[in-house]
Amino acid sequence: MTPRILVIDDEERMCWALERALSHEGYHVVTTTRGLQGIELAHETEPSMVILDLKMPDIDGIEVLKELKKLNSSIPVIMITAHGTIDTAIEAMKIGASDYIIKPFKLEEIKVQVKQALHLFNLENQVNFLCQELGKKYGKFIGQSDAMKEVALLIRQVAKTGTTVLITGESGTGKEVAAMEIHKASNRADKPFVAVNCAALPEQLLESELFGHEKGAFTGATSKKKGRFEIADHGTILLDECGEMPISMQVKLLRVLQERCFERVGGTETIHVDVRVITTTNIDLATAISNGTFRKDLYYRLNVVHINMPPLRSRKEDIPLLVNHFLLKFDPTHSKKISLEAMKILTCYNWPGNIRELQNVIERALIVCQSPEIQPGHFPKELMNSLEELIAPGINLTEGFTLGKLEKHLIIKALEKHNNNQTKVAKYLGITRPTLLYRLQKYGIKL
Repeated sequence: MTPRILVIDDEERMCWALERALSHEGYHVVTTTRGLQGIELAHETEPSMVILDLKMPDIDGIEVLKELKKLNSSIPVIMITAHGTIDTAIEAMKIGASDYIIKPFKLEEIKVQVKQALHLFNLENQVNFLCQELGKKYGKFIGQSDAMKEVALLIRQVAKTGTTVLITGESGTGKEVAAMEIHKASNRADKPFVAVNCAALPEQLLESELFGHEKGAFTGATSKKKGRFEIADHGTILLDECGEMPISMQVKLLRVLQERCFERVGGTETIHVDVRVITTTNIDLATAISNGTFRKDLYYRLNVVHINMPPLRSRKEDIPLLVNHFLLKFDPTHSKKISLEAMKILTCYNWPGNIRELQNVIERALIVCQSPEIQPGHFPKELMNSLEELIAPGINLTEGFTLGKLEKHLIIKALEKHNNNQTKVAKYLGITRPTLLYRLQKYGIKL
């Protein structure tokens, strides 16, 4: 779209000259000699930028600037000033003007300033867009359970440091979201956040992806390429599923963590970087070390601060929050809500796929639901069948029932499954042992 430039200057000749010069550069130009009319035009035309004279007959240029910034705080404004009002122009820049130019000036000068201001404005918009896209990709940190409050506190504590962080947890628990939260809360938030899935690439490609390569380093390397570590300089790199990394790559990663330098594949130049390293894994690294598939020295380098993401079954009080978040995400118009019975189903299910599975269930329910309210019948049969395996005959999940009755039967079935072992039952149900004892007493369940 052609950039629209609004010129507000009390001299008709200046307006004419700027319109003629900038139109020849391909811009769409609108002019006015009145400050108040300029504010009105800004509302009507939504300009890409404004060229504003400090001295206006009806309203001071500073006041016009303030109104423009109220309308759009990010809009670039170039102030036109005379020698005697430079201090006022500087004051205008403190308010939000992007630049100023002193009369008399050459039209070529203001063409350059306009081009630079628009370029910077476009870059800022791109950065904001990419930040929004990152938020969409990695999701939102949601949870008010004690387990998530502990995670949130640890994230806040570690974020301001440059410490290496290891995030563990089952698949779908939000490890990548936690990594993004650390980055956003750090002093590197305005620098790159670069993620690499270590399990998705074969060894040679992973090395090139992490450290880059020189032209001709291997077949297909037709040009020099920067690696993810180099791109993430002064920012954060996320090594997702680091437990799947080949041993030979683990050695090279260890060196980077120790010395903060590396060479591109096929290169000899040593490249130094300042990068915050966050790693995630859903495998037991202690077992991997015993099996010889993960280096112990690398584990200690990565495990400076350890954050374990709790499974969804251990923080079921967060499920309604997550459900409402996904409802809003997939149905921004709020055209559908979830019934009480459906919410009960979701809070009783154990979610082996964790948050990712819950998100998929909500998205599917919104698609298949043709009424204003989501009911249990809109959930996948696999979910319903899995839940009914724990529930005594006689309870129909598609009909009304009390949560207490359902909870009692779930506990009884879990006790039968684990031979009344309270510790195993509590872990299976995702609750603490004292909570289990309270429920046993509440429902009069005898062991």
